[in-house]
Amino acid sequence: MGKTFEILNQKSIALIGGLHRNLRNIVVGWILAMSFASGLRLTFSATHLDFGWSAAIAIFPYILVIAAPVAVLFLLLRIFPANGLFAQPEIRLARYGKWRDLNCLEANSHPLFGTTGMMASLVIGMLINVPFRSIEFLMGIPSLGSHPPLWFSELFALMAADLVIMNCLYIAAFVMAIRHVPWFPRFLLLVWGLDVCSQLAIAQMVAATPNVPVAVETALSGLLTGNLQKVMISAAIWLPYLLLSDRVNLTYRRRVRVG
Repeated sequence: MGKTFEILNQKSIALIGGLHRNLRNIVVGWILAMSFASGLRLTFSATHLDFGWSAAIAIFPYILVIAAPVAVLFLLLRIFPANGLFAQPEIRLARYGKWRDLNCLEANSHPLFGTTGMMASLVIGMLINVPFRSIEFLMGIPSLGSHPPLWFSELFALMAADLVIMNCLYIAAFVMAIRHVPWFPRFLLLVWGLDVCSQLAIAQMVAATPNVPVAVETALSGLLTGNLQKVMISAAIWLPYLLLSDRVNLTYRRRVRVG
């Protein structure tokens, strides 16, 4: 059992190390893949796509979908430098258990410090969530085209804004995790809460919007339900870990278990 754990831990160290080294390549791959997928989506618009101002309006949301997470990623990598020393929050929210506080040097030199082990799965999951969610959006919602009905323009704007904002928030949580920012656990909890509230609010708006075809309402409801289920499952799995894990408490709360 101990040997298996050590092998998995070494694999997680290699995985996280490769992630750090290849972030720029991942970003380039994201831009190329999403540009191609967005181009396909625009080719099959809900209405005919005319050249000119209306085409620019139809294309702009996809530019935001592609560019916004990249901008947030590089901005926060500058704000939270590698090996930076960040102050702990003044108020502790995770109070369960008995802990002994460590200083930064003690915590950083501890064998459990870092985003390896189970934390690697959470970090990778947050990153992968962005392209998965984006592809679901592209597959589930046609582009506007140049002559969309008003109800479709409003619903498309809601769904696109939700995608851009939540992708940026999950990227922010990802950066905070890999830079060992103490606010990461409570920030991720906030993101989950916002995600749930957002999906429920949009679902109510879809239900209250008149003249929505049944097929479109069904597709939107399926997309929203899927997003909501993924968030609830993620929170149910990872919240206990964020509260109780020795690695999380050491890395982000600078403390070790007593007894």
